[in-house]
Order: sequence, then structure tokens, then C-alpha cells
Amino acid sequence: MVATRFEIISRKPIGDDSAYKDIGEYEFITGRLYYSVDPKHPDSQLITDIDLIPTNNEGRVEFSSDIQLLKPVSMKSDSNLFFDVVNRGNRTVLAFNNAEQRVSNEDPHLGNGFLMKKGTVVVFCGWQTDVPDGRIRLHVPEALDKNGEQLIGQTYQQFDLGEDSYELLLSDRQHNPLPTANLNDENATLIERDWPDGPITNIPRNEWSFARWADGEEVRDANFICLPKGFKSGKVYEIIYNTVGAPVIGLGFLAMRDCSSFFRYATEEQGNPCAGNITKAYAFGASQSGRFVREFAYLGLNLDEDNRIVYDGLLPHTGSSRLGEFNMRFGQPSSNHMRNVGNVKALAYVETHDPISNIKDSLLWRLESKNAMPKIIATNSDVEYWWSGASLAHTDATGSFDVNPPENVRVYLFSGTKHGAGSLPLTKTPAPEALRQKHFSNTIDYRPLQRAAYDNLDKWVRDGIEPPVSQYPRIDDKTAVTRESLMESFERVPKIGFLKALPVRQRLSYGDNVDEGIHTYPAVEGEPFGTLVSAIDDDCNEISGVRLPDLQVPLGTHTGWALRHADIGGEGHFMPLQGSVIPFPRTETEKEQDGDPRDSIEKRYPSKDDYLTKIRASAESLASEKYILSEDIEGIVNGAGERWEAIQSQ
Repeated sequence: MVATRFEIISRKPIGDDSAYKDIGEYEFITGRLYYSVDPKHPDSQLITDIDLIPTNNEGRVEFSSDIQLLKPVSMKSDSNLFFDVVNRGNRTVLAFNNAEQRVSNEDPHLGNGFLMKKGTVVVFCGWQTDVPDGRIRLHVPEALDKNGEQLIGQTYQQFDLGEDSYELLLSDRQHNPLPTANLNDENATLIERDWPDGPITNIPRNEWSFARWADGEEVRDANFICLPKGFKSGKVYEIIYNTVGAPVIGLGFLAMRDCSSFFRYATEEQGNPCAGNITKAYAFGASQSGRFVREFAYLGLNLDEDNRIVYDGLLPHTGSSRLGEFNMRFGQPSSNHMRNVGNVKALAYVETHDPISNIKDSLLWRLESKNAMPKIIATNSDVEYWWSGASLAHTDATGSFDVNPPENVRVYLFSGTKHGAGSLPLTKTPAPEALRQKHFSNTIDYRPLQRAAYDNLDKWVRDGIEPPVSQYPRIDDKTAVTRESLMESFERVPKIGFLKALPVRQRLSYGDNVDEGIHTYPAVEGEPFGTLVSAIDDDCNEISGVRLPDLQVPLGTHTGWALRHADIGGEGHFMPLQGSVIPFPRTETEKEQDGDPRDSIEKRYPSKDDYLTKIRASAESLASEKYILSEDIEGIVNGAGERWEAIQSQ
């Protein structure tokens, strides 16, 4: 057993079990799980720099994870384990419960108890080393050179600003920074662009420094860069410099493997509070964590060191066709821009050949070679198609023909949605950062689709009941089109408009040592991949994918892209992760005044009751096809009623 010890720090009852009386009371356990892995095991050899870690007396590598665990006090003997690949140290899977988001050092909110009603054991495990204090973290050793010294080498950062500043922390999302190895590094370069793929303006080295800005002066600091003339909102900045210190971040993949293996297979004597009661295990990751799940599959790590299956099913959400900076020297796992190392390969679920780079590859080839394939339900929002090339998971690299997923994989586009589940109120400032978009933020709540996906995955694994067919844009039926081809349709609606520049997913080369996890910057940029999105109808709503009632019975146009507002600079450019809703004219008079070619709401629906009747019929149809659960129909109808009122009163 690779996980050698589970140290319980706290244990207490949690939640109100009135919604899941058949299961009984839940408890919340926090602790730390300790690992000891064989660095010479073939799977361990996939981890960058594992041979540069000092080992214990038995020649093994030691590390540990923060753990949080939700489980029934009295477990049933045939329980599911649901592993949450926490996002930047934050819990995510409780969104399935419609739970309120709480910081990780507070007790979780259990929401409507959806997962608890099934007696699910939910595990939150640290896999990322650089998250801020108070979050769920991975604790790993550093790689050292032959003299026992810290490693020094190139790294790269990109900053897409939503507000002015004189200083920037050398990290993504205010995580622990990658410090400069030399405050006076003359080879460090800083550039500015007007948008992520715009022309480069070099900022002379004597105009900026590794420093903080304090009381109008530069104070030297290895963790910051300072520009006395100011970093400007709406601009994009990129820096290449030498950093020092290389935690072996790829050990996070072994934590994902060995944590679930421990709770699934370890005995009570070995300290497992779930001993003997876990028969199936699933993993979920969203966004960054969805890419992590994809890379876990790519590395083929679904067998533990004792050759036992770890996960029966995977649910990568909004992972696009990408990987991440998860297994490299000097990587930043939170990084999410299009020059991220994880964008080098466009990986479909079966082998494809890229005629331009002459690369043949598949996301699942290692799992297939080991006979360790889980069932997979992969879901994406519309953002992943417009921004990062999610279509490349089911087309060739040039976007010329469809590549059908294998029988054990389902792929769903959540049509017309933004990166995260939408909600009211209607707002143009949906993000916690100082960001503002031109249109209202997309309001489609796709969580009912996620609950059904989990339920379908469990029935697929346990009972062999196949989920509904994949739903995504296809080339063969002309529902997959280029983004450029839709510009005219969007621009014919004066209220909508179109992006000034489209995001580019391009082929990137980082030198000859990439397979060793070592990258050379700047990347050599090649041709863009052939990315496609869904075709749209006359209302500019998408016609492919799983279309929730918001699209089948619409009150507006819903997009997976948003335009930056003039107030934050970069007006009209793409705002990552966000989407928009542009309501229809409420009346024929308003339609005429706005010059809007879309039908008005009053023409479409004689009354609110008529609208809600159609919403209910749409939801019932989706439930009959198993894309949503019947228990979610009322919530969908109620939510539609709230959106009706919000749009009518805007």
C-alpha cells in the first residue's frame, strides 16, 4: 500500500440528514494522507524529476496531501467514492448539490444533499503545491541537482489585466510565486500586447525591475515585477526569466491515484475510515481540474502499484482538448492561457495524426494498453469551444473530419453556456475580479446536466445501462462550423456585435527536452489548430450539443463568449471564462426601436404561463432522454420563471 498513513486531524457530524434519512447522518473528517512511492516503478518514471528527489532509507519518495472527507457515519457496504480534483485548492464537486461555495478551511455546505442521498463518500485531496494558505494542498519535496542544490531554469508568466497596477506577483491567481533567481537578470524579457495574440511591444529592461511598488518607490523583491509607468488594464503582459526551486509538482498525479486506492482498498487496521465499504470509485474535475483528469488519463495511471483498478469512471468537465502545467519543471498548475504548455497537444480520445506537426497521439492509449480503461463522460461549456478548441477532442487537428469517441466515452457540449454555471441576477460584473463585460453574464444553469451525467455514469458502471448518445458539433452534419463564419449572423443584431479578435489555439514548440519536462521560452509558434464551434439558429443560439430549455424555449441569445467592457480596457476583446445573454426585445415596439431582427418575447409567448408550459415540456423531454433527472424538472421551471421576471424588469 503506497499510502502509508492517514492522520485524522478533526472529525465531527455535519449537515441536516432530513433530506437523506435512509442514509443517516454524515460526518466531516479532515486529515493528512502520507505516501511512499517507488521512484523506479514504470508509472513513477512518468513524473518529471522524480529521480532528482532524495529518497528515504527504503529508496522510496515520500510526500503527503491535505484530505477532507464527507462520509455517512454508518456506511453501506456497496458505496461509491467520488474524488473531487479540487480546483486551486478549492472544493468543487458539491456544486452537484447546488451547495453554496465556501472556502476550504470552513465546513462545507451540503446543499440539497444530492450526493448524500446516494450515500456517496466524497474525498477532497490536495494535488497542487502552490495554493494559498488555507486551501487543500499537496506537500512535496523539491528536485535537487547532483550537489544537493536547488534547480535554476527558465519559466514564463502571462498576465491578462482587469485593472491598473504598478506591480505583479510572479504567479497565476495570486498563488505562491516562482521567484526570480537573480534580481539583476539582464536576460529577463517583458513584453506587452493589446490582446493575447496581438503584436508584441518590448518593454526595455531598464524600465522595469524585480521589485514591489511601495509609497511611489521600487523595493527589490524576487517575487514581484514592478513597472513605474504602470501596467494597464486591458493589456496583456508576458515575462520570461530564470526562477529557482522546483517542487516535483507531477506527484499530484500519484496523489490522485493513491488517495482513492487507499480509501477503496486499505483496511481498518491501516487507518481507513471507509474500510470494506467502497466498491466503485469516480473522479470529477472542473476547468483546471478537468484538464488534470484528462492528463491523469493520458499518463495511464488508473492502476495502483498493486495493479488494482482505481477509478471505474471519470467526469472531466470543461477540460476542453487540453492538458496543463501539471508535470513539468517550474510549472504553474493554475496557468490557463493559450500559451500554456498544456496546449501543445490536441488530444482526441482515439489516435489521430496531425499532418502539420506529424504527431500521432491519443488521450487514452496508455490506459488501453494496460486494460485499465474507465468509463468516461466528458462535458464542456460553450466557452471551451470558442476559446480553447474543445472540438479537437472529437475532430482531427486540422478540423477537417470527425473523430468519433470510443464506446466507453461520451462527449457532451452544454450548448450556449459559459464556463461555470450561470445564475441571476442579470449582471455585467459576474467575476470576483475587477472585470466588466459588455452584455449581461450568461444565466444558464447547467448543473442539472451534471447531476444526470453522474447518475448515468454510475448506472453505466454498475448496471451496464448506457448513457444517452454523445451530443456535440459534427462536421458530417454541418453543425460544426468555424467561428469566423458566424460573425455576420451575430453582427446583424445591433445589440450583440462580435469579437474584435478571436482567441487562437496554435501549435507550439518548447524545444527538444519537453519529454523530460524541461521547456525553452519563448515557444516557437506554428499554425493554428482547426477549431470549430456549433452552428447557430436565427436567434443566434446554438443548434448542437445538449440544449437546455433556455435554448429550446429562449428569452434571448446565449453565447459562450463575452466582450470586454470599455471601462476595463481592451474593449470588444474576448473575456476568458465568461459568456453572455442578450435578451430578446420584450415588445414589438422595443424591437422596432432597437432595429433588432429577433422576434420579441411578446410575439413568441402570449403569457408567462404559456412560456413556462413550453419550458416544462422541454424539460420533460430532456428527462425522458436521460440528459437531466426528473427530480430537476421543477427547479428548471422555477428558474425559468425567475429569469422571465428578471428580463421583463431589466
